[in-house]
Amino acid sequence: MVTLGIETSCDETAVALLRDGKEILANVLYSQADIHARYGGVVPEIASRDHLKKLPYLVEEALKGAGVGWDDIDLVGVTYGPGLIGPLVVGVSYAKGLCVALDIPFVGVHHLAAHLFAHRISHPDVPPPFLGLIVSGGHTELVVVRDWDDLRVIGTTRDDAAGEALDKLGRLVGLGYPAGPAIDRLAREGNPEAIPFPRPMLGEGFDMSFAGLKTAAVRWLKDHPHPDLPDLCASYLEAIVDVLVDKAIRAARIYELERIVVVGGVAANTRLREVFPARVAERGMEVFFPQKELCTDNAAMVAACAHFRFAERGHRDPLSLSPGANLPLDGWGKEVH
Repeated sequence: MVTLGIETSCDETAVALLRDGKEILANVLYSQADIHARYGGVVPEIASRDHLKKLPYLVEEALKGAGVGWDDIDLVGVTYGPGLIGPLVVGVSYAKGLCVALDIPFVGVHHLAAHLFAHRISHPDVPPPFLGLIVSGGHTELVVVRDWDDLRVIGTTRDDAAGEALDKLGRLVGLGYPAGPAIDRLAREGNPEAIPFPRPMLGEGFDMSFAGLKTAAVRWLKDHPHPDLPDLCASYLEAIVDVLVDKAIRAARIYELERIVVVGGVAANTRLREVFPARVAERGMEVFFPQKELCTDNAAMVAACAHFRFAERGHRDPLSLSPGANLPLDGWGKEVH
């Protein structure tokens, strides 16, 4: 069974083809980062127009790369939320039109649930239950995953997500957008203990807040206008990593889960991948990360989620399904449209 996945929730146009929900036949992506860099962040209208322009060509590229034709596609899965409503409308509308033209099933996919399926592709022998830490530019969530469609959110960000906090530091010191990769690179050369940044809400429940950390960086930079960038990046990143690791380990312990799965764009961060394994091993737990190309937004994870919903749960969505910019994750997968 060949599933076509489409992802257009923000500033990356992604298309993938999966066979039987496991084998990646094609996984292509076009990033709009260079377009939005001049504005310091994503401009929704520009993002929408660029998705509309690039999506058809990426589908053609995926088909050619996989060596399959239109008639070989059995199912289309598309992200329908959460995200920027304009980009979501582009992807969902294209997917619906394709399903009508090919007379095949249509399945809507939750963007954050799809990130968890990046783990299923990378580690098919490590099924639920586990604690999911979804950490990206727009989202930071702690999720108890009892099954692939049994998701309970136990912690979320109250303001800035972890990736957003990294991007804001990047804007403060002129690292461009997105700043995550640049901070990752610089932090490897710096001292994570050089600057005593606060660890917001450390030890306080499972919700997170990183806006105060950004404020602390702003105040520190006023007193140190010519910082050592590697030390600044390493110290700032260490504060974020400490909070993420501490919250996830405590949540896993309380909910009696022995595995932690870290997904999302920030899951590709070098320091997070270094710190997590050592700290969970001390507590008799395991931690898993997807391969790096499946951490950032991609369509392979969308196709994997759609295949699961259709092939294993018998679910398909009506063409009346509407995109949802603020689609909740808690309990998603059990709903009936």
